[in-house]
Amino acid sequence: MSGHSKWSTIKRAKGAADAKRGKIFTKVAREIMVAAKAGGPNPDENSALRLAMAKARQANMPKDNVQRAIDRATGAGGGEDWQEIRYEAYGPGGVALLIDALTDNRNRTVSDVRSTLTKAGGSLGETGSVAWTFEQKGVVLIDLGDGVDEEDLELQAIDAGAEDIEVDGGVLEIVTAPADVEAVRSGLEGNGATIASAEVIMRPTNTIGVDESKGRQIVRLIESLEDLDDVQRVSTNADLPDSVLAEA
Repeated sequence: MSGHSKWSTIKRAKGAADAKRGKIFTKVAREIMVAAKAGGPNPDENSALRLAMAKARQANMPKDNVQRAIDRATGAGGGEDWQEIRYEAYGPGGVALLIDALTDNRNRTVSDVRSTLTKAGGSLGETGSVAWTFEQKGVVLIDLGDGVDEEDLELQAIDAGAEDIEVDGGVLEIVTAPADVEAVRSGLEGNGATIASAEVIMRPTNTIGVDESKGRQIVRLIESLEDLDDVQRVSTNADLPDSVLAEA
């Protein structure tokens, strides 16, 4: 099981509290606006928008908020000019970090990211310095509750286009090509599976093991980065100890 699944499970629990403050809603709304502006307002014809809307449902975002975001992106003037930016960085212990942001002010965002990294003993890297150790993949996570037929789910996932399937800690992780993640998600959901999350991520091709002390520093840094308004997600190749994940 990749560390992504365990970390994502923790972030879903943390996300429930964040959503109450509106932080998750704001970030998801930006994703919806970018997807709608790039591919149009019809989710049937825009797979990126379908994924963003699915994320909104997972966060219990009201339908009115979703429609408002689509309308803002596709109405007169085209809404805010959100720019997608990826920063490459190093964290404690030399682990790699990819920091994906949506911003309307590049100077503000890079200043906030640099300051957060510096305070935690990290640093920004040059373009290409760490991206080579990640690959873009679709990942669908399903919580395996009582009565769930794990073998049947795996067969359904394979039929839908899964590249790899792993199970750990009651979570089924399905890895797909980026272009297939929405088809796999909708196919499994259509067959009755409860999807915990479905997204395109940057998945490390190799990981760096860290001890508990460094692991805690990395978790705190990732949380601080993701608390920044402009940061959408942070990917790392750190292999965090189970004890640190349990604490988080």
